Amino acid sequence: MHQPAQREHSDQRRAKRLRRVLVCAAAVPVMLIAAGCSSDSGSDDGAGKDTTGPGATTSADATAAPTVQAAAYKKLPEPCAVLSKKTLTDLVPKGAKSGKEGTSSDTASRGSCSWTSLDNNGVKGSQFRWLNVSLLRFDSSQTQGEGDKLAAAYYAKQVQEAQSVTGAKNAKSEPVAGAGDEATVVRYDLKKKEGAFKQQTVVARVENVVVTIDYNGAGLAGDKAPSADTLTKAAEKAVKEAVAAVTSANGTGAGAGSGSGSGGASSTPSKSPSKTASPSASASKSAAKSDAKAPAATASSSASSAADKS
Repeated sequence: MHQPAQREHSDQRRAKRLRRVLVCAAAVPVMLIAAGCSSDSGSDDGAGKDTTGPGATTSADATAAPTVQAAAYKKLPEPCAVLSKKTLTDLVPKGAKSGKEGTSSDTASRGSCSWTSLDNNGVKGSQFRWLNVSLLRFDSSQTQGEGDKLAAAYYAKQVQEAQSVTGAKNAKSEPVAGAGDEATVVRYDLKKKEGAFKQQTVVARVENVVVTIDYNGAGLAGDKAPSADTLTKAAEKAVKEAVAAVTSANGTGAGAGSGSGSGGASSTPSKSPSKTASPSASASKSAAKSDAKAPAATASSSASSAADKS
C-alpha cells in the first residue's frame, strides 16, 4: 500500500532535481557570453583612450625646439689691414706704418688695431693724432638669439656710451649714410692738461658685425687745434672702408649693409652657427668699456710724451 506512494514521492524529487540541473545548464552559456562581452568592452576602453592628454608623447614634441637663423658673417678681416695706405696716411701721417694689433683670444670674433701719429715741429708746436679700429662679431645661438640682433643691441650700447663720456663738451651725434646697416658718429671736445682734444667715435653695424672707429686729434705745445669737421669726415671715410673690408672678407656675395635692416640675411649665410665664436655678455661689456676709455687714455699718454719732446 505504501510503496506506490513512496515511489511517486521519489519520482517527484528526481523531477525537481532534473529541472534545477537544466536551469543551471541553461544559465552557464549566458554567463560565458556576459563574461565575453565584459572582456571585449574593457579592451575597447583601452584602445579608445585619449593619447593627447598630459604626459602623452607626440611627434610634434620631438620637433618643438625653435631654430635660430644662422649669422651672415663667419669671420673678420685682419684689423690692421682694413684701411688703405692712403687713408692711413691722411688720418695718421706719421704713424701709417706703425699699426699695433690688439690681443685677442678669438680672432674670428674680435680684433682691433691702433695707430699713433705725432708731427713734432719743436717750438712751432705739434699735431697729435690717434686712430683705433675695433671689430666685434656675434654668432647666432639657441640661448642668446640671432647674431644680427645681438650686434644691433651692442651697436646701440656703443653709441650710448660714446654720448655719455664724462667731461665731453660740444657733443654732437648724427647718422652716417653708406656704412653698413646702421651707423652713427659721435663727436665732442675733451679738455686735458696737454691741450684740447677733438674726439670722433663712429659706430657701424653690418649684419652681425659691429665696427667702431675712434679718432682724435689735438694741437700741442701751442699749435692750433685741428678742425672737428675735417676729423669727422676722415673718421666716416675710415668706417666705410672697414665695413667694406668685413663684407669682402666674407665673400663678394655677402650682404654689404645696403639697408637690409637688422633682420636681413646675406646671400651666402653660414650653414650653422659657430659653437665657440660667439662672445659672451661679459666679453661684450668689457669690449664696450675698453673702446670707450681707450681713446682718452692713449691720447693723454701720447700727448704727454709729445709735450716732453717739445
